[in-house]
Amino acid sequence: MPARLAGILASLAPKKNDGPHGGRRGTWRRATLGGGVCGVAWQLHQAVLDTRETYLALLGLAALLLLLAQVWRPAWRPGLIVGLLAGSLAGFGITGVRAVQFAADALNPQLQGTDIQVTGRVASLPQRSAQGERFEFLVEAAQWRGEPVRLPPRLQLNWYGGVDAAGEGGWSLSAGSPGLRAGERWRFNVRLRSPHGLANPHGFDRELWLWERGIQATGHVRGGARDAVPERLDGSPWHSLDAVRQALGERIDSRLGDDPRSAGVIAALVVGDQSAIDRADWDLFRTTGVAHLMSISGLHVTMFAWLATVLVAAGWRRLARPWPAALHAVPTPLAAGVGGVALAAAYALFSGWGVPSQRTLIMLAVVVA
Repeated sequence: MPARLAGILASLAPKKNDGPHGGRRGTWRRATLGGGVCGVAWQLHQAVLDTRETYLALLGLAALLLLLAQVWRPAWRPGLIVGLLAGSLAGFGITGVRAVQFAADALNPQLQGTDIQVTGRVASLPQRSAQGERFEFLVEAAQWRGEPVRLPPRLQLNWYGGVDAAGEGGWSLSAGSPGLRAGERWRFNVRLRSPHGLANPHGFDRELWLWERGIQATGHVRGGARDAVPERLDGSPWHSLDAVRQALGERIDSRLGDDPRSAGVIAALVVGDQSAIDRADWDLFRTTGVAHLMSISGLHVTMFAWLATVLVAAGWRRLARPWPAALHAVPTPLAAGVGGVALAAAYALFSGWGVPSQRTLIMLAVVVA
């Protein structure tokens, strides 16, 4: 470990081919990036959050240190210290501000398990099953006992397809889900609770998974005799990306209606709808070790970018034949690289914009740049 740390510090030292100020600037800038990573890790290990003002003050101190470093241009050793300190404070402050905001949007414990009327929009592809539909919902307004209340901005809801006759006076679910469309606006009653997950070591952490998606409450739609009838307020807008994804998935399913298993796999790879794959097929994929290939990841985005780069390069050469000046203005490698990354970004966005796809796009952009 000491040898590795010494190697990192040596890499920050100025090089022979650095300019009069290039080595100094490079030192504190690289140290700032490293300090930022340390600051984020530091904040994630906080057991109790500080106040928002504390994090904002640390951000201001980090900005002041960076401004002084830009003007002062310290030597590499002082620059290393200034960069690490400023980066750590900035990473700690930014992550803390976001954590405070996220905590402020949590579900009020008083509202858990009660009927709440919500108005909002379907914000994901509805996942259909034998029990009903599951979808994400963006809240625009909410009322509890006739009074407006604040809810987490993003919910995960289930609209069950059966009726639960739990006894005299028991709660009941909606008699049937209506076939939701992504982008539709609805008003209905829901019952919510804060996310809870299992704590098994090395197992799936559902609470963390929901946290990554910005979901701070889960629940189900109420549609019993004592509940207000769910009301569709507005259809899916034409510019809704999720609506286009849903329509394409349904088109794939209709064209391959005689082979639903293949339709599910193709829909998963094209629009990122893994719910279209049958459970028996998932078991087969896990057994054969190829389940990860059914989820859009960096591998899929990279392969798409490579193919797009080849096609853009061929098209650019063909287009430049009548206009040779275009090749001098924008060389083929540059046009192919930019076009490949742009098309890969469109594919990543169309397939769900997952975190692996975002990381891959950043990597591809760095390579092209």
